[in-house]
Amino acid sequence: MKKLINLPENVVREELEGIALAHADLVRVSLDPYMVIRNDAPVQGKVGLVSGGGSGHEPMHGGFVGLGMLDAACPGEVFTSPTPDQILAATKAVDGGAGVLHIVKNYTGDILNFEMAAELAREEGIEVEAVVVADDVAVKDSLYTAGRRGVGATVLAEKLCGAAAENGLGLKQVADVCRHVDEFGRSMGMALTSCVPPSAGRATFELADDEMEIGIGIHGEPGRERMKLASAHDIVGMLAGALVEDLPFRAGDEVLAFVNGLGGTPLIELYVVYRELDRFLTDKGIIIGRNLVGSYITSLEMAGCSITLLKMDADMTALWDAPVKTAGLRWGA
Repeated sequence: MKKLINLPENVVREELEGIALAHADLVRVSLDPYMVIRNDAPVQGKVGLVSGGGSGHEPMHGGFVGLGMLDAACPGEVFTSPTPDQILAATKAVDGGAGVLHIVKNYTGDILNFEMAAELAREEGIEVEAVVVADDVAVKDSLYTAGRRGVGATVLAEKLCGAAAENGLGLKQVADVCRHVDEFGRSMGMALTSCVPPSAGRATFELADDEMEIGIGIHGEPGRERMKLASAHDIVGMLAGALVEDLPFRAGDEVLAFVNGLGGTPLIELYVVYRELDRFLTDKGIIIGRNLVGSYITSLEMAGCSITLLKMDADMTALWDAPVKTAGLRWGA
Protein backbone atom coordinates (compact mmCIF):
# COMPACT_ATOMS: atom_id res chain seq x y z
CA MET A 1 0.00 0.00 0.00
CA LYS A 2 1.35 3.41 -1.00
CA LYS A 3 -0.55 6.43 0.30
CA LEU A 4 0.29 10.07 1.02
CA ILE A 5 -0.60 9.87 4.69
CA ASN A 6 1.01 9.97 8.10
CA LEU A 7 -0.73 7.56 10.49
CA PRO A 8 -3.80 5.73 9.13
CA GLU A 9 -5.80 6.54 12.27
CA ASN A 10 -5.26 10.28 11.72
CA VAL A 11 -6.28 10.49 8.07
CA VAL A 12 -9.75 12.01 8.53
CA ARG A 13 -8.65 14.53 11.17
CA GLU A 14 -5.68 15.65 9.09
CA GLU A 15 -7.84 15.88 5.96
CA LEU A 16 -10.25 18.15 7.84
CA GLU A 17 -7.38 20.30 9.08
CA GLY A 18 -6.24 20.61 5.47
CA ILE A 19 -9.73 21.61 4.33
CA ALA A 20 -9.86 24.27 7.04
CA LEU A 21 -6.55 25.72 5.87
CA ALA A 22 -7.29 25.52 2.15
CA HIS A 23 -10.86 26.81 2.18
CA ALA A 24 -11.08 29.21 5.11
CA ASP A 25 -12.93 31.63 2.83
CA LEU A 26 -15.78 29.11 2.41
CA VAL A 27 -16.04 26.95 5.51
CA ARG A 28 -15.14 26.50 9.14
CA VAL A 29 -14.23 23.08 10.46
CA SER A 30 -14.98 21.47 13.81
CA LEU A 31 -12.78 18.64 15.02
CA ASP A 32 -14.95 17.73 18.02
CA PRO A 33 -17.24 16.49 16.64
CA TYR A 34 -16.14 16.35 13.01
CA MET A 35 -18.11 18.87 10.92
CA VAL A 36 -17.58 21.10 7.90
CA ILE A 37 -19.83 24.16 8.20
CA ARG A 38 -20.59 27.00 5.83
CA ASN A 39 -18.80 30.15 7.03
CA ASP A 40 -21.93 32.29 7.33
CA ALA A 41 -24.13 29.59 8.90
CA PRO A 42 -26.69 29.81 10.26
CA VAL A 43 -28.31 31.95 7.56
CA GLN A 44 -31.41 33.43 9.15
CA GLY A 45 -34.65 32.59 7.36
CA LYS A 46 -33.04 30.03 5.04
CA VAL A 47 -33.60 26.29 5.16
CA GLY A 48 -30.41 24.61 6.35
CA LEU A 49 -29.06 21.61 4.45
CA VAL A 50 -27.07 18.87 6.18
CA SER A 51 -25.65 15.71 4.66
CA GLY A 52 -22.82 13.36 5.49
CA GLY A 53 -21.38 9.90 5.27
CA GLY A 54 -18.17 8.00 5.48
CA SER A 55 -14.98 9.70 4.39
CA GLY A 56 -13.21 8.40 1.30
CA HIS A 57 -15.79 9.74 -1.17
CA GLU A 58 -14.32 13.23 -1.53
CA PRO A 59 -15.26 15.83 -2.54
CA MET A 60 -18.61 14.52 -1.26
CA HIS A 61 -19.75 15.77 1.21
CA GLY A 62 -17.41 18.32 2.77
CA GLY A 63 -16.39 19.68 -0.62
CA PHE A 64 -19.99 20.65 -1.30
CA VAL A 65 -20.44 22.99 1.67
CA GLY A 66 -20.98 26.61 0.72
CA LEU A 67 -23.19 28.99 -1.22
CA GLY A 68 -25.79 27.13 -3.25
CA MET A 69 -25.20 23.67 -1.76
CA LEU A 70 -24.86 22.30 1.77
CA ASP A 71 -24.74 24.31 4.97
CA ALA A 72 -22.92 21.51 6.79
CA ALA A 73 -21.45 18.07 6.21
CA CYS A 74 -20.69 15.36 8.77
CA PRO A 75 -17.72 13.16 7.81
CA GLY A 76 -17.47 9.76 9.41
CA GLU A 77 -14.31 7.68 9.46
CA VAL A 78 -13.40 6.10 6.13
CA PHE A 79 -16.46 4.24 4.80
CA THR A 80 -18.15 4.63 8.20
CA SER A 81 -21.38 6.49 8.97
CA PRO A 82 -21.24 9.75 10.93
CA THR A 83 -22.54 9.54 14.50
CA PRO A 84 -25.82 11.01 15.78
CA ASP A 85 -23.94 13.59 17.89
CA GLN A 86 -22.14 14.88 14.79
CA ILE A 87 -25.39 15.17 12.86
CA LEU A 88 -27.21 16.84 15.75
CA ALA A 89 -24.42 19.37 16.22
CA ALA A 90 -24.43 20.17 12.51
CA THR A 91 -28.21 20.53 12.50
CA LYS A 92 -28.09 23.00 15.39
CA ALA A 93 -25.21 24.90 13.79
CA VAL A 94 -27.14 25.60 10.56
CA ASP A 95 -30.64 26.16 11.92
CA GLY A 96 -31.66 29.65 10.85
CA GLY A 97 -35.26 29.30 11.97
CA ALA A 98 -36.67 27.90 8.72
CA GLY A 99 -35.98 24.25 9.45
CA VAL A 100 -33.27 21.83 8.36
CA LEU A 101 -33.26 19.21 5.61
CA HIS A 102 -31.20 16.04 6.03
CA ILE A 103 -30.10 14.55 2.70
CA VAL A 104 -29.33 10.91 3.48
CA LYS A 105 -27.80 8.24 1.26
CA ASN A 106 -29.52 4.89 1.60
CA TYR A 107 -27.09 3.03 3.83
CA THR A 108 -28.34 1.39 7.00
CA GLY A 109 -25.94 3.14 9.37
CA ASP A 110 -26.54 6.54 7.80
CA ILE A 111 -30.31 6.18 8.03
CA LEU A 112 -30.32 5.04 11.67
CA ASN A 113 -27.95 7.79 12.80
CA PHE A 114 -29.69 10.56 10.88
CA GLU A 115 -33.06 9.40 12.25
CA MET A 116 -31.76 9.51 15.81
CA ALA A 117 -30.24 12.97 15.30
CA ALA A 118 -33.48 14.26 13.75
CA GLU A 119 -35.49 13.07 16.74
CA LEU A 120 -33.11 14.79 19.14
CA ALA A 121 -33.20 18.00 17.10
CA ARG A 122 -37.01 18.02 17.08
CA GLU A 123 -36.97 17.67 20.85
CA GLU A 124 -34.96 20.90 20.91
CA GLY A 125 -37.56 22.66 18.76
CA ILE A 126 -35.85 22.41 15.36
CA GLU A 127 -38.07 21.40 12.44
CA VAL A 128 -36.30 18.64 10.52
CA GLU A 129 -37.22 16.78 7.36
CA ALA A 130 -35.17 13.93 5.92
CA VAL A 131 -35.08 12.55 2.40
CA VAL A 132 -33.31 9.30 1.57
CA VAL A 133 -31.63 9.05 -1.83
CA ALA A 134 -31.65 5.54 -3.31
CA ASP A 135 -30.71 5.80 -6.99
CA ASP A 136 -28.42 2.83 -7.71
CA VAL A 137 -30.20 0.44 -10.08
CA ALA A 138 -27.49 -2.24 -9.87
CA VAL A 139 -28.81 -4.29 -6.96
CA LYS A 140 -31.89 -4.36 -4.74
CA ASP A 141 -29.99 -5.00 -1.49
CA SER A 142 -26.28 -4.91 -0.65
CA LEU A 143 -23.87 -5.39 2.23
CA TYR A 144 -24.75 -1.92 3.50
CA THR A 145 -28.37 -1.37 2.53
CA ALA A 146 -31.93 -2.54 2.55
CA GLY A 147 -33.02 -1.44 -0.90
CA ARG A 148 -31.07 0.50 -3.48
CA ARG A 149 -27.84 2.26 -2.57
CA GLY A 150 -27.56 6.05 -2.56
CA VAL A 151 -24.85 7.16 -4.96
CA GLY A 152 -24.37 9.79 -7.70
CA ALA A 153 -27.80 11.39 -7.54
CA THR A 154 -26.88 12.59 -4.04
CA VAL A 155 -24.51 15.14 -5.56
CA LEU A 156 -27.28 16.42 -7.82
CA ALA A 157 -29.73 16.57 -4.92
CA GLU A 158 -27.32 18.64 -2.85
CA LYS A 159 -26.87 21.14 -5.69
CA LEU A 160 -30.55 21.43 -6.59
CA CYS A 161 -31.76 21.60 -3.00
CA GLY A 162 -29.05 24.10 -2.19
CA ALA A 163 -30.29 26.40 -4.94
CA ALA A 164 -33.90 25.98 -3.80
CA ALA A 165 -32.93 26.94 -0.24
CA GLU A 166 -30.93 29.97 -1.46
CA ASN A 167 -34.04 31.05 -3.41
CA GLY A 168 -36.02 31.17 -0.17
CA LEU A 169 -38.19 28.10 -0.64
CA GLY A 170 -39.65 26.57 2.51
CA LEU A 171 -38.60 23.31 4.12
CA LYS A 172 -41.30 21.19 2.46
CA GLN A 173 -40.56 22.69 -0.96
CA VAL A 174 -36.82 22.08 -0.62
CA ALA A 175 -37.51 18.52 0.54
CA ASP A 176 -39.78 18.05 -2.50
CA VAL A 177 -36.87 18.98 -4.77
CA CYS A 178 -34.86 16.20 -3.12
CA ARG A 179 -37.73 13.77 -3.56
CA HIS A 180 -37.85 14.70 -7.25
CA VAL A 181 -34.19 13.75 -7.60
CA ASP A 182 -34.78 10.45 -5.84
CA GLU A 183 -37.83 9.71 -8.01
CA PHE A 184 -36.35 10.68 -11.36
CA GLY A 185 -32.62 10.01 -10.89
CA ARG A 186 -30.92 6.70 -11.66
CA SER A 187 -27.28 5.64 -11.31
CA MET A 188 -25.01 2.68 -11.94
CA GLY A 189 -21.26 2.22 -11.63
CA MET A 190 -18.45 -0.10 -12.62
CA ALA A 191 -14.93 -0.77 -11.36
CA LEU A 192 -11.66 -1.66 -13.03
CA THR A 193 -9.74 -1.94 -9.74
CA SER A 194 -10.42 -2.10 -6.03
CA CYS A 195 -9.50 0.50 -3.43
CA VAL A 196 -7.45 0.32 -0.24
CA PRO A 197 -8.88 1.82 2.99
CA PRO A 198 -5.97 3.29 4.97
CA SER A 199 -6.78 1.41 8.18
CA ALA A 200 -7.06 -1.93 6.41
CA GLY A 201 -3.98 -1.61 4.23
CA ARG A 202 -5.31 -4.06 1.67
CA ALA A 203 -7.75 -4.07 -1.22
CA THR A 204 -11.43 -4.46 -0.40
CA PHE A 205 -11.81 -7.01 -3.22
CA GLU A 206 -9.71 -8.55 -5.97
CA LEU A 207 -10.09 -8.09 -9.73
CA ALA A 208 -7.84 -9.78 -12.26
CA ASP A 209 -6.07 -7.57 -14.80
CA ASP A 210 -8.56 -8.59 -17.49
CA GLU A 211 -11.71 -8.29 -15.30
CA MET A 212 -14.20 -5.59 -14.37
CA GLU A 213 -17.17 -5.43 -12.00
CA ILE A 214 -20.46 -4.03 -13.31
CA GLY A 215 -22.75 -2.45 -10.73
CA ILE A 216 -20.12 -1.97 -8.03
CA GLY A 217 -20.96 -0.03 -4.88
CA ILE A 218 -18.97 2.97 -3.65
CA HIS A 219 -17.64 0.96 -0.69
CA GLY A 220 -16.62 -1.93 -2.92
CA GLU A 221 -19.87 -3.86 -2.49
CA PRO A 222 -20.41 -6.50 -5.18
CA GLY A 223 -22.29 -5.51 -8.30
CA ARG A 224 -24.41 -7.33 -10.83
CA GLU A 225 -21.69 -9.22 -12.62
CA ARG A 226 -17.96 -9.73 -12.84
CA MET A 227 -16.84 -10.13 -16.43
CA LYS A 228 -13.97 -9.73 -18.84
CA LEU A 229 -12.86 -6.18 -19.56
CA ALA A 230 -14.85 -4.57 -22.37
CA SER A 231 -14.59 -1.41 -24.47
CA ALA A 232 -15.91 1.95 -23.29
CA HIS A 233 -18.65 1.63 -25.90
CA ASP A 234 -19.86 -1.68 -24.48
CA ILE A 235 -19.50 -0.56 -20.84
CA VAL A 236 -21.61 2.54 -21.43
CA GLY A 237 -24.18 0.41 -23.23
CA MET A 238 -24.50 -1.82 -20.18
CA LEU A 239 -24.67 1.03 -17.65
CA ALA A 240 -26.83 3.48 -19.60
CA GLY A 241 -29.06 0.70 -20.90
CA ALA A 242 -29.87 -0.34 -17.34
CA LEU A 243 -30.65 3.27 -16.34
CA VAL A 244 -32.88 4.02 -19.32
CA GLU A 245 -34.88 0.84 -18.86
CA ASP A 246 -35.32 1.29 -15.13
CA LEU A 247 -37.16 4.62 -14.89
CA PRO A 248 -37.84 4.33 -17.83
CA PHE A 249 -36.42 7.26 -19.77
CA ARG A 250 -38.15 7.84 -23.11
CA ALA A 251 -37.55 9.66 -26.39
CA GLY A 252 -38.08 13.38 -25.87
CA ASP A 253 -37.01 13.36 -22.21
CA GLU A 254 -34.45 15.97 -21.22
CA VAL A 255 -31.83 14.80 -18.75
CA LEU A 256 -28.86 15.90 -16.74
CA ALA A 257 -26.10 13.43 -17.64
CA PHE A 258 -23.47 12.93 -14.95
CA VAL A 259 -20.31 10.91 -15.68
CA ASN A 260 -18.45 10.44 -12.40
CA GLY A 261 -14.97 9.12 -11.73
CA LEU A 262 -14.46 6.87 -8.72
CA GLY A 263 -11.10 8.34 -7.70
CA GLY A 264 -8.54 6.61 -9.91
CA THR A 265 -9.92 7.38 -13.36
CA PRO A 266 -8.29 10.13 -15.45
CA LEU A 267 -10.42 12.75 -17.16
CA ILE A 268 -9.32 11.52 -20.60
CA GLU A 269 -11.24 8.30 -19.92
CA LEU A 270 -14.26 10.05 -18.40
CA TYR A 271 -14.64 12.15 -21.55
CA VAL A 272 -14.46 8.99 -23.68
CA VAL A 273 -17.29 7.63 -21.53
CA TYR A 274 -19.26 10.88 -21.93
CA ARG A 275 -18.83 10.68 -25.72
CA GLU A 276 -20.28 7.18 -25.72
CA LEU A 277 -23.11 8.24 -23.41
CA ASP A 278 -24.03 11.16 -25.66
CA ARG A 279 -24.21 8.83 -28.65
CA PHE A 280 -26.22 6.24 -26.72
CA LEU A 281 -28.82 8.76 -25.55
CA THR A 282 -29.00 10.53 -28.92
CA ASP A 283 -29.81 7.22 -30.59
CA LYS A 284 -32.75 6.87 -28.19
CA GLY A 285 -34.01 10.42 -28.69
CA ILE A 286 -33.10 11.45 -25.14
CA ILE A 287 -31.82 15.01 -24.89
CA ILE A 288 -28.87 15.98 -22.69
CA GLY A 289 -29.86 19.40 -21.38
CA ARG A 290 -27.09 19.69 -18.80
CA ASN A 291 -24.03 17.61 -17.94
CA LEU A 292 -21.40 17.10 -15.29
CA VAL A 293 -18.13 15.24 -15.89
CA GLY A 294 -15.49 14.63 -13.23
CA SER A 295 -14.75 12.91 -9.93
CA TYR A 296 -17.40 14.11 -7.46
CA ILE A 297 -18.33 10.97 -5.49
CA THR A 298 -15.30 8.74 -5.26
CA SER A 299 -14.22 5.53 -3.60
CA LEU A 300 -10.67 6.36 -2.52
CA GLU A 301 -8.43 5.37 -5.47
CA MET A 302 -10.82 2.96 -7.19
CA ALA A 303 -10.55 3.04 -10.99
CA GLY A 304 -13.92 3.06 -12.69
CA CYS A 305 -16.89 5.31 -13.24
CA SER A 306 -20.57 5.75 -12.63
CA ILE A 307 -23.29 7.25 -14.78
CA THR A 308 -26.25 9.15 -13.37
CA LEU A 309 -29.24 10.33 -15.40
CA LEU A 310 -31.77 12.75 -13.92
CA LYS A 311 -34.95 13.72 -15.75
CA MET A 312 -35.12 17.50 -15.85
CA ASP A 313 -37.76 20.18 -16.38
CA ALA A 314 -37.50 23.97 -16.59
CA ASP A 315 -37.66 24.41 -12.82
CA MET A 316 -34.92 21.85 -12.16
CA THR A 317 -32.75 23.34 -14.90
CA ALA A 318 -33.05 26.81 -13.37
CA LEU A 319 -31.98 25.39 -10.00
CA TRP A 320 -29.03 23.62 -11.60
CA ASP A 321 -27.89 26.81 -13.32
CA ALA A 322 -28.12 28.87 -10.11
CA PRO A 323 -24.83 30.10 -8.61
CA VAL A 324 -22.79 27.73 -6.47
CA LYS A 325 -19.52 28.29 -4.66
CA THR A 326 -18.01 25.36 -2.84
CA ALA A 327 -14.60 23.72 -2.82
CA GLY A 328 -15.80 20.94 -5.11
CA LEU A 329 -18.34 22.64 -7.37
CA ARG A 330 -18.65 26.26 -8.41
CA TRP A 331 -20.09 28.45 -11.13
CA GLY A 332 -21.89 31.76 -11.46
CA ALA A 333 -20.81 33.09 -8.06
